[in-house]
Amino acid sequence: MISYFASKNVKGKDSFLINSRKTGLFLFIATNVSTWYGGILGVGEFTYNYGIVNWVTQGVPYYFFGFLFAILFAKRIRETSLLTIPQKIEQEYDKKISILSAIIVLILSSPAPYILMIGIIFSKIFSLNLFVSMLISLLIILPFILKGGFVTDVKTDLFQFFVMFLGFIFLFLFSYKNIGDFNILKENLPKEHLSLTGGLSPFYVIVWFFIASWTFVDPGFHQRCYSAKDGNVARNGILLSIIFWMIFDFLTTTTALYSKILFPSLDYPQWSYFFLADRIMPSGFKGLFYAAIFATVISTLNSLFVISGTTFSIDIVKKLKDNTDEKKMTVVGIILSSLFGFLLAFLVPSVVNLWYLIGSICIPGLILPLLGAYYKKIKINKNLTFIEIILGFVVPLLWIFIRKRIDQNSALYLIEPMFAGLLVASTLHIYGMVKYEKKKNEFDRRDF
Repeated sequence: MISYFASKNVKGKDSFLINSRKTGLFLFIATNVSTWYGGILGVGEFTYNYGIVNWVTQGVPYYFFGFLFAILFAKRIRETSLLTIPQKIEQEYDKKISILSAIIVLILSSPAPYILMIGIIFSKIFSLNLFVSMLISLLIILPFILKGGFVTDVKTDLFQFFVMFLGFIFLFLFSYKNIGDFNILKENLPKEHLSLTGGLSPFYVIVWFFIASWTFVDPGFHQRCYSAKDGNVARNGILLSIIFWMIFDFLTTTTALYSKILFPSLDYPQWSYFFLADRIMPSGFKGLFYAAIFATVISTLNSLFVISGTTFSIDIVKKLKDNTDEKKMTVVGIILSSLFGFLLAFLVPSVVNLWYLIGSICIPGLILPLLGAYYKKIKINKNLTFIEIILGFVVPLLWIFIRKRIDQNSALYLIEPMFAGLLVASTLHIYGMVKYEKKKNEFDRRDF
């Protein structure tokens, strides 16, 4: 079966993984927007529970880092003509660091949050147990992405782009018509829901800004840039994508707030959009909205499957065993990633918590070495880089367990896991930069 899926429907590795580097501007925008916005039920959950702080934490920081990514990285990434982030790491450091970074990327690109969301959708539609729903949805989706890779992802994303916007535009219009204008929101929502912190700890809100730096190390962003026709398409495509994200954020945040008014005490906030649609939309439009939810999630899930498979085959297996069938191993990687994602989604059944967990442990160790790979002035030597990646992952992971034993009134409890990881990783990185500069000055004096 693996041989069948690995050999049909695509003409080569570049076609399977990055659409033969021929993605134009419009297709780039459509795929980038739909793929980046896969966490729709997490957005609904966050907004329902805490209000517009969802936009403060899940919107604004990503516009900022998306803009920086477009200006600082998009063209540089496309000019490398590589396939993955670890390939760039190997080019600038060595194979050992590349394999280590590939393991982090594999976790970072875990489809767990999206397997959970697609399971929730199936559970809602067919009234099934969540475990069974996740399993059935995977069995339905996997064959399509296994057969076509990134080519399938791009083609479906274009359709999903239009469906997701249409579905939420109609949900907003029906909400506005049946529930009321924005004054209704102001009059009926809890006060915290209209504050910029949502009643949450300022430290918790701030950590989401750091998690938004995920954009720099997000393998999906890099994959889109690798697939672009040229560097201008990559840069301009991301900049224009930000505008569409703003529009979609307005639609999703507002409709989740309308749901909070109609259903103030939902046991499952992830279902807030479904309850709203069931109450206010006619059957035909309701079907379109369900398709929009499905399209929004599946676009990201497809992309993450391809990234996971690519990382496993090219950046881990091939570096350990050179004479390997890359496409076949990509399929194996997709299957393994889906199994790991399924397990993680079952153990942590909250989209927001999964984002928080994955971002907190994966970003600290990877972000500075990757920045150094593209900007030599902040690059440090490979031995320190290897240690930095390990500590950047291990420290926040350990702190998650240690923090559970700390009194919540203690100042130490305020240190979020990601802060702990960033503190250790950045301290080591700064030490490496200072050490390099000192050596450079010594050499300059000798030459003089």
